Amino acid sequence: MRSADELRSFVLELPDVEERETWGHPIFRIRGKMFLTLADDGTSATVKASRDEQASLLEADPDTFTFPAYVGRHGWVQVRLARADDAQLRELVVEAWRQTAPKRVVADFDARRPDQGLPRRCTGPVR
Repeated sequence: MRSADELRSFVLELPDVEERETWGHPIFRIRGKMFLTLADDGTSATVKASRDEQASLLEADPDTFTFPAYVGRHGWVQVRLARADDAQLRELVVEAWRQTAPKRVVADFDARRPDQGLPRRCTGPVR
């Protein structure tokens, strides 16, 4: 997913996700709760993560992952899309969705997708 459009398409495949423009840029939510935002210029995304995951990503690849303003203190991480590994970004997005979605929605999703609950596009070969 090297572009915001590719990421948007992937995110909108997840159950109950809606896109709303807030603060002048796209925000992806599940049942009103945010889990991903896109930058105005489409070069980066900010994704909900745990503080431990955030620390690990920032240490492992500071050229791809950065500490975002405002939400960084809550564990979110900013991702430079052009540098991100597709599989790693997909995993990060799905985990953010899982943290945000109601347990019943996640359980239904997992029951329908026995291959780890990932959208069809996510289970194919990584570019």
